[in-house]
Amino acid sequence: MRKTYKYRIYASKAQEAKLLATLEVCRILYNSCLVDRKNHYEATGKGLSRVRQQEILTGDKHRVLLLNEVHSQVLQDVLFRVDRAFQGFFRRLKNNNGKAGYPRFKPEGRYDSITYPQEPGFRVENGKLKLSKIGHLKIKMHRAIIGQVKTCTIRRDGDHWYASFSAEYEPEARPIPAGAVGVDVGLKSFATLSDGTKVENPRHLRKAEGRLQRKQRELSRKKKCGANRRKARMIVANLHRKVRNQRSDFHHKVARKIVDSCGFIAAEDLKIRNMVRNRHLSKSISDAGWGGFLNILAYKAEEAGCRFEKVPPHNTSVNCSGCGASVPKTLAVRVHRCPACGLFLDRDLNAAINILQRSTAGTAENNAWGEAVRQCPSENQEALSLASG
Repeated sequence: MRKTYKYRIYASKAQEAKLLATLEVCRILYNSCLVDRKNHYEATGKGLSRVRQQEILTGDKHRVLLLNEVHSQVLQDVLFRVDRAFQGFFRRLKNNNGKAGYPRFKPEGRYDSITYPQEPGFRVENGKLKLSKIGHLKIKMHRAIIGQVKTCTIRRDGDHWYASFSAEYEPEARPIPAGAVGVDVGLKSFATLSDGTKVENPRHLRKAEGRLQRKQRELSRKKKCGANRRKARMIVANLHRKVRNQRSDFHHKVARKIVDSCGFIAAEDLKIRNMVRNRHLSKSISDAGWGGFLNILAYKAEEAGCRFEKVPPHNTSVNCSGCGASVPKTLAVRVHRCPACGLFLDRDLNAAINILQRSTAGTAENNAWGEAVRQCPSENQEALSLASG
């Protein structure tokens, strides 16, 4: 399997100037490739392939000396990005009945990464990262890379620079914990597990919102294209990066605890893109970052040898986990009370148990964990009744 290792790099002023110049050349090449594809299709009615664009790029190097300042494989990766953009466009065009975004030009300052597809374009030597055409950069290797490194991506994030190495490796076999758990993500509590565990929602964006608003207001007052505006924009970008890092760190820690304690994990197959259309909840949903958390949980489960399964999310909060009866309730109602069987417990716990029961681990005929699933409500009902009452 593949795993990405991300490290902070520290470039000197001269090296940072080279990195910025490389990003600018790649941005111009990206936009030029879009123009070439568009003009070629309008002239011939046929698309321009990536292989043909590589041949054109080889000829352009003799005429445009600026291209020779960038490593050849980095330039080729730009062509791969253009090709992937058009592949995504045609796929969306086919699946969305004509509603698909045509690949757009990259404006100045919006091309933030370059990729070295293979060595020897990059190499870690004596605690430094050697990048072809750029030099030896100081890198903080806070953990060792396991496996064979395939690619290196250099990314600008505000005023920080990062190197991400994609490595291919075989996970070590280790004992898989017994037990199964259903995970219900939410807004009041970030996650509720079917065993009664609750994870509080840290709301990182909400906590930083006041300062972000002040800095964004200051940014809006700066003169366009001025040095002060660039400085203000960098401050806002750094604040957003901090929130993003806090959220990612929280997701990794919660996912690790779940994976270390359970051998089977079930979660809802949420359509988050549709959910954020709700203008009342969109900011809170984005702040929670459910999609990123579930992706992290899935890959950590695969790495540990655990089973991870997504189940349909329909009516997990409505149906009773004890008898299956439908008990409609609004978002304001935080307790599940079933008039049919008398089950009384937290609504998020009820949803988490339903998620687990819908999975393959929730059926006794398919898995021995089924019996434990059905015992879960009765074991936690008394404690949860006191907590919710």
